[in-house]
Order: sequence, then C-alpha cells, then structure tokens
Amino acid sequence: MNGKTKTIAAMGMLCALAYAATAVGQVPLVLFLKYDPKDVIIAIGGFAFGPSASFAIALAVSLAELFTISETGLWGLFMNVISSCSFACTASLLYKRRQTAPGAAAGLLCGWGCMVCVMLSWNYLVAPVYMGCSRQAVAQLLLPVFLPFNFIKGGLNAAITMLLYKPLAAALRRARPQQT
Repeated sequence: MNGKTKTIAAMGMLCALAYAATAVGQVPLVLFLKYDPKDVIIAIGGFAFGPSASFAIALAVSLAELFTISETGLWGLFMNVISSCSFACTASLLYKRRQTAPGAAAGLLCGWGCMVCVMLSWNYLVAPVYMGCSRQAVAQLLLPVFLPFNFIKGGLNAAITMLLYKPLAAALRRARPQQT
C-alpha cells in the first residue's frame, strides 16, 4: 500500500472515530450545550497529518452530522467546522513547527484559547439566527453560558488530546507517507 493510500485510509478511520464520538459521546454541560470529544480525534489527526487534515476531518464529520444527528442544520455545520478548526487547526499548525511534547502542549493551549475567543464571537453573530432570538438575548448568555461551555470544552479537548496523542502517534506515523 503506498503512502497516499495509507494516509487516506487513516484519515477515513479518524473521520469515522470522530463521528462515532459525536454520535454516542455527547454529554450535556451547560443548559442546551453538549460536549462531544470529536475535536480530540480531529486534533490527533492534525498532529499526525498536518493542519489541512484537521480541516478535512472536521468538514467531513460536520457534513456527516448535518445529514444524520444534527438538530441545528446548516448553522450547526458552520459552527461545528469553525469550532473544530479553531481548536484543532491552530493546535496542529503550532505542533507542526515544533513536534515535541512541549510543542503539542503549547499548540493545544493556543488552540483552546483560540476556540474560546472565536466561538464567543461567532455565537454572538450567528446564535441569534439559529436560536431564533435577539442578539441582546444572546449577548446576555455569552458570559454565563457560552464562555464556561467553550472553556470547559476546550480544556477537556486539550487534556484528553495530550493524554492520547503520544500512544496514538506511532500508529498514525506509520500511515503517513515517507518524505523523499
């Protein structure tokens, strides 16, 4: 099996795992918001194959969610991709530059912070549309609801990724094509 085929197969398995994590691993956290661990798998994919892999996995999983388990339709797809990419693409971009445990930790911390900031902004802009309420009502939810949710979600994603990435990295590296 050539390197490109191995990469595609590994990314397909990561997509399936991330989707399964979303479908069966949702945990209610704050009001109507649920945590799912798909971003852990997306970040690990980014660590193994680069930031563009994180984007591709996030998009594929969000599209699968749209047609199966999503309750928020296209807006949910849009918000899922933005949330996952702000975390996983940021983390994997920084990890790509410094492929060490401290590099992974720094990338995950930056991805966590980026996701919190990005999602607060996007929730303010987009949530009124899909929640069917005023921007003022959403603004009142930013600090007591959206901030703690995104802070907890990002922290869990970063911690779980840090615990799992090293054991899984060796297996995923075998799937990565060799550079010549």
